[in-house]
Amino acid sequence: MGAHFFTFILLGLSIALPVGAVTIEMVKQGLKNGFLHGWCVGLGGMTVDFIFILLLYFGFAPLLSLSVVQTIMWFAGCVFLVYIGCESVKDAGKDINLGNEQPTKSLKSSYLNGFFVAVSPGSVMFWMGIFGTILSNSMHVYGISGFLFASAGILTGITLHDITLMAVISKTRTLLNKKIIKWVSVTAGCLLFGFAAYFMFEFFKSIFKIMG
Repeated sequence: MGAHFFTFILLGLSIALPVGAVTIEMVKQGLKNGFLHGWCVGLGGMTVDFIFILLLYFGFAPLLSLSVVQTIMWFAGCVFLVYIGCESVKDAGKDINLGNEQPTKSLKSSYLNGFFVAVSPGSVMFWMGIFGTILSNSMHVYGISGFLFASAGILTGITLHDITLMAVISKTRTLLNKKIIKWVSVTAGCLLFGFAAYFMFEFFKSIFKIMG
């Protein structure tokens, strides 16, 4: 089982490595407010992952695959991304804390940003289509303990990615000035708008699919 656990850790890393909206928000918060704020964004995203695992365990995969549910999630995800993107651009030059300065942004706020950014049908389909199969197979072969073992390995991999990324960012931020971090925040906001546009495109596509 030890070798299998290592495999599941690698699977977790493979989930986290591609640059997505959560990673962008993590980098932005990590640069502006330090390690803990960036990691809290990651924890928010991991909470969504954990919820998906629970839904898989309790057999809610068919419900999440419904077109109506996915349409609602595409729209909600778009709204959250636009809000966070606007916040990122508008407050690009604010709340930047270097050295021993005390962050004014709360850890709860960073956590919620990570949570809402991670909510999308794309994440659902990724879990259901790829890792849902792996987790289901683990339950079939090893029982409930196998499912929990595989889930723990995947979440461990995601955690390792987030901690490593934030450790690098926290070291990097000491070499940067506030002006550079401000423009990183603006760039992050623009990238989040790009994700929001994609979500809106998928929302309308889902609407036309339901109507057609």
